[in-house]
Amino acid sequence: MELVELNPSFLVSLPFSAAALLWQDGAGILRRIWSYISYPLPFFNDRVSVGRVVIGIAVLLLTLSLSGRFSSLLDRRLAKRGHIDPGLRYTIARLVRYLFVIVGVLIALKQFSIDLTSIAVLFTALSVGIGFGLQYIAADIVSGFILLFERPIRVGDRITIGEDEGDVQSINLRTTLVMTNDRIAIIVPNSKLVSQRLINWSYGDPRARISIPISVSTKSDIDLVTQTLLLAAEDVENVLTDPPPKVQFLSFGGYSLDFRLLVWTRQPNRHPQIKSDINYRIEKLFRERGIEIPYPTQEVHFRGPQPPIETDAQNSPAQAKGSDENAHPFSPRERDRL
Repeated sequence: MELVELNPSFLVSLPFSAAALLWQDGAGILRRIWSYISYPLPFFNDRVSVGRVVIGIAVLLLTLSLSGRFSSLLDRRLAKRGHIDPGLRYTIARLVRYLFVIVGVLIALKQFSIDLTSIAVLFTALSVGIGFGLQYIAADIVSGFILLFERPIRVGDRITIGEDEGDVQSINLRTTLVMTNDRIAIIVPNSKLVSQRLINWSYGDPRARISIPISVSTKSDIDLVTQTLLLAAEDVENVLTDPPPKVQFLSFGGYSLDFRLLVWTRQPNRHPQIKSDINYRIEKLFRERGIEIPYPTQEVHFRGPQPPIETDAQNSPAQAKGSDENAHPFSPRERDRL
């Protein structure tokens, strides 16, 4: 058996040859993958390839994911600054989120080689449809931006819309979420908040005045009633002492004397509970001091049967006899038998 003598230079060059073959194979695979990625799609123009579509979709998804996180991070940062109220903080965070999404959508559309002029033409064509069928949605979206910039209502405000009352939880692009005291969510279109009348208990001055009407008997001492109402408003939770409570004598009613107790609070969202607490105290103090609360009463007079009105003709005996005979054509015996 003969031994084959190997050349040392061949042993040294063997790893490099294997690496070169692997590199060539890898480069071939990468070129093939790149050819697939850069392959133009038939339903787009020649500049749009599979890779650009993948990049555009990835940018769009990344934008939608990061916009919410960035908005929440900005809101937490602004919350550390005490001089910025929650409503303004929410508006800034929401506008930054919208701006972030718009920039990301534009970058994604750029990957599809879509010209902004084409988008403008598309929106012009859609405006016809908006004018006919989507006008309410467009009005809600525009009203949403009006609410964010003009800020007639803010997040955290206490508002009353018709018979519904609650706190504003969020102002979205098309609707606003209002949460009642019963934890019932009311979804209100933004156009309704802009065009219709509503009560904002928290707008401007955080203090709000609460009116509590009360009627007493006409025999009551008005000075005692005034002192009792002021006493009922003392030491009630969430009632301010500055401005102090005030009593107004409104009018003389048909069966009562009408008063009004006015109190101030910095918690307008709790005004139903404040009214309830004061009414409990008013009822208790009125009982202790003998002040009556009247109720509507009606008097009904009954009249008995009225006697017939006698005339001169009835007073005449001859006429009375003639009329009696005409009235009773039977003889006295027949009448008795009847």
